[in-house]
Amino acid sequence: MPDGSKRGLSAISTADRLICREILFCVWLVTFCIVILFPGSGTTAERAVDLELVLAADISGSMDLKEATLQRRGLAHALRHPYIIEAIRRGRFGRIAVTYMEWAGNHHQNKLVDWTEIADESSAAAFATTLERLEVETRSWTSISTAIAFAARSFHGNGYHGERRVIDVSGDGPNNDGADLVSARDRAVAEGITINGLPIINDRPSMEGYPPMPNLDLYYEDCVIGGDGAFMVIANGFGDFARAVLQKLVLEIAGQASPVRPLRLVADNFRPLCNAGETQRQIWWRDLEDDYW
Repeated sequence: MPDGSKRGLSAISTADRLICREILFCVWLVTFCIVILFPGSGTTAERAVDLELVLAADISGSMDLKEATLQRRGLAHALRHPYIIEAIRRGRFGRIAVTYMEWAGNHHQNKLVDWTEIADESSAAAFATTLERLEVETRSWTSISTAIAFAARSFHGNGYHGERRVIDVSGDGPNNDGADLVSARDRAVAEGITINGLPIINDRPSMEGYPPMPNLDLYYEDCVIGGDGAFMVIANGFGDFARAVLQKLVLEIAGQASPVRPLRLVADNFRPLCNAGETQRQIWWRDLEDDYW
């Protein structure tokens, strides 16, 4: 082969190498920028689960420590129940991801147990034991709207990819603090999240002496729950919470809506407005001002 041809091949080979180096540098630069500007985006594979579930428990001032403790223990007891393990094992992947948060007013949302995979008796029992060891507290006001927004954000970058994403809201009163409840619910639903409810019906007045909202279950039905297959299970008092949350968790894990509506403590069908809690708070403030002046 003539020397000129060899030099030509050598020149082409060198040019190719330079081009490859430039391409590799561009790929590295783009990857570096993505990692810096968008940390966690696509850098780690998400583990497939049947369900991503946020357990969001109300600890607002309408509860005392005894009632908050009953709620916490009822949930821990339910997580250890064989029905829960059986429901998990019947899923496509045989595992779910769960996190636990407590909430009160607009400025109190606290994730107490981070996202955890539950697939068998030992992992469920470990989650339940962690719950039982945490200090129980209560805080003022009730912001279901902020709790929903906080819970919805927690799905982002949690390391799991569920076939369903559910926020499980339990509480004993209406929204009276923070943003508009219906708007918060609708934003979460628009992201493909289902919100289920567990209203705790009771006749105990709040710490301020005001009676509980009548027909809280209808309020939850109209203003709180939403999304594909959304449902609620009613707890008739805090002593009934353990039964209600077990039924609700089994249905959520199995991906089924509640087929039976439990008996209601209140016979009338008055449906509270979705701003009823905010209206009630305004009345409280007005009464306080009248007492002061």
